[in-house]
Amino acid sequence: MALLLDHQFTELPADHVVDTKLFLESVSHIPSFFDCLGSKVFTLIKSDINGNIVKIKGVYLKDPAKYATLQDILEAEREANGAEWPKVGATLALMWLKRGLRFIQVLLQSLADGEKDENNPNLIRVNVTKAYEEALKKYHGWIVQKIFKTALLAAPYKSDFLKALSKGEEVKEEDCLANVRQFLVNYTATVDAIYEMYTTLNAELDYTV
Repeated sequence: MALLLDHQFTELPADHVVDTKLFLESVSHIPSFFDCLGSKVFTLIKSDINGNIVKIKGVYLKDPAKYATLQDILEAEREANGAEWPKVGATLALMWLKRGLRFIQVLLQSLADGEKDENNPNLIRVNVTKAYEEALKKYHGWIVQKIFKTALLAAPYKSDFLKALSKGEEVKEEDCLANVRQFLVNYTATVDAIYEMYTTLNAELDYTV
């Protein structure tokens, strides 16, 4: 699964603090994941993720030493923006970015766990639907939900999806899923750490778009 394994996330330290530079390097390769899902509707998520990465990187590059960790960024923006925080700057960008990352995590974990539609085992609609419902649906108004419902129906065959993740290489499904599980170890730990940070800092918002 070259697309994923070429850009593994690094192992977190014991305190689960996420290094900004390493995170940005790893996450910069994530948007191409959505090309594997085929439907143009998923380009909405891809575009959103790209935009949020750019915003976070823009803040980081202003002062890499000051913003060495993602928590440094959130705490600095909280101090600088007062009552407007957390709906500002990189804090808001990372809030939405982590939701897109969670979508990928739930989708891949569902595939790795063997969850499937018994009547249509080569479809990943069940997995994509689970990922959308757990990671994004609650933050979308009914219009956006309707758009994504259409996209979910157009989800690719599992075989085509796994081939796309493998950059077109013919790889056995069991080998492909083994690679997915390997990728998910540090990736999941990173996404979980970011969610935990937002909870600890009381930075989570639940408005819809």
